[in-house]
Amino acid sequence: MALDVQTQAFYEEVIKGSDPDAPAMHERTPEDARTYRAGLAALSGPAPNMARVEDHTIEQSDGSFRIRVLVPIEPPAGVIVYYHGGGWVVGSIDESDTLGRKLAERTSCAVVMVNYRLAPEHRYPIAVDDSYAALEWAAAHMNEIAGGEVPLIVAGDSAGGNLSAVMAVRARDRNGPEIAMQVLIYPVTDANFDRPSYLDPENQLLLTRDSMIWFFDHYIPDPARRTEPDASPLYTEDLSGLPPAVVLTAEHDPLRDEGEEYAQRLEDAGVEVNLQRHKGQMHAFFALLMLPGSERGMQQVVRAIRALVVRFAHANR
Repeated sequence: MALDVQTQAFYEEVIKGSDPDAPAMHERTPEDARTYRAGLAALSGPAPNMARVEDHTIEQSDGSFRIRVLVPIEPPAGVIVYYHGGGWVVGSIDESDTLGRKLAERTSCAVVMVNYRLAPEHRYPIAVDDSYAALEWAAAHMNEIAGGEVPLIVAGDSAGGNLSAVMAVRARDRNGPEIAMQVLIYPVTDANFDRPSYLDPENQLLLTRDSMIWFFDHYIPDPARRTEPDASPLYTEDLSGLPPAVVLTAEHDPLRDEGEEYAQRLEDAGVEVNLQRHKGQMHAFFALLMLPGSERGMQQVVRAIRALVVRFAHANR
């Protein structure tokens, strides 16, 4: 199936048509790539009002990073720790603010947005360590955020999906916060650039094979370290005992095959998996809030989270 009509028009007019001579992602500097990414995020449209918005700073031994707590108007039924995408090189909680607010409004959950530090200034495993520190912070402050014990969910798109998957494993292995669900939106789970979905010319759209190589070169320059489970969760030997997973993949995405393989490995390990390949969509469709494909992805996520919080409420009556 080709790209859906709206996505094709967006790609032709906004991505390619706005500046036909613009360099590709892998030809840009990280600074230039961040500016370009911020411009796309500005197209997200109006953001829902929240009952409360709080910015906090989490101190690490080698620096600090920000988080933002978005509390919806309805009493929070859960807490979602959200990790933004951007190949660990671009993106921020400011650019993902509208997405976080819509997720909070639609799920009636508080959303903790994590501004983990970016490469190449802060290379692997700093993003992983920041992400886990944010998860621990959210668990420790659940009462202040949600007014009581509610389900704790990790979620993220692309590189953020990678970090979400890693958080689920790390929390299990370290007896850390109890995670009720992991939401993996076209996640990076491997560093193999020769999968069929990577090599398919029809998938070289907003994200390309070359740009993924560029991201990994900035994030983990040493190829030998890219197979560490904290970098590529597909290399985790034991995936049993992990929380239920919601996995979204896009038909025209270099990351499609590895996301679906990770979902299969989770299922083989006895983990409940809700996998959907979104037809006619390209990488980043979930975050392109102005397009209908984003709404279909949001519906999958919202239904799963709402079902979870209802089960939790019934179990704790």
